[in-house]
This record gives sequence, C-alpha cells and structure tokens, in this order.
Amino acid sequence: MNAAHQYQQVSTQTSIVDADPHKLIQLLLDGALQRMAMAKNRITAADFEAKNNLINKSIEIVAGLRGFLDFEKGGEVAANLEALYDYIERRLFEANVKNSLEILDECSRLIRSVKEGWDGIRQEVIEKKLV
Repeated sequence: MNAAHQYQQVSTQTSIVDADPHKLIQLLLDGALQRMAMAKNRITAADFEAKNNLINKSIEIVAGLRGFLDFEKGGEVAANLEALYDYIERRLFEANVKNSLEILDECSRLIRSVKEGWDGIRQEVIEKKLV
C-alpha cells in the first residue's frame, strides 16, 4: 500500500510540474473531488480525524481555485465562480461539522459541473497555444 501511495505522490508531483495553468486548474478540481470522496469514506468508517483533514484540504483547494480567478479577464464568469466557490467552502465547513454525506455529495456535484466545463474548453486552450 505504501509503494502505491508513493507512486501516486510522484505521479501527482510530476503532473503539477509539467502542467500549464489550465491543466493545473484541472488537477486542483480533481484533487478536491478525490478528497471529498475520501472524506465520505472516512465518515462512513467513523474516522472523523481523517475526515476532518480531508475536508479541510478540500476547502484549501477550493480557496486556491478562488485565488486563481482573474476578474479583469473573466468578468461575470469569474464573479459567478467566486460566488460558487464561496458557497462550496461554506458548505464543506458545514459538512465537516455535521459529518454530512449529503452536503459532500452536493459539493462534489458542483465541483464536477465546473470541472466538466473546464475540461470542455481544454482543446480550445491547446489550440490557442499553438497559434
């Protein structure tokens, strides 16, 4: 198990080093989703310390996503994303306090929706870099 975890860390670190800004956002969205799923498992297993750490990490990731927003270039989209990320952070905090699988599911759905949109523009981003 330890070797698999180490491989995953090295793989993740390599992905981050090689990532362009668009890819980095994809990795952060993936990381938030993974930690929320793991937190759900920890709630089910009554491992509340690990659940707390995972949800706190999810909150940190979402806060990081907020930090990447460019309101000058992003305009209304950036403002809407900031409001959504703020909502998700507050809901994650509530999920942590209440050990709520339902709230974690809601937050996961919202992040997944953002990720689908972000993934959908990936090819456009790549094509702009080639021009």
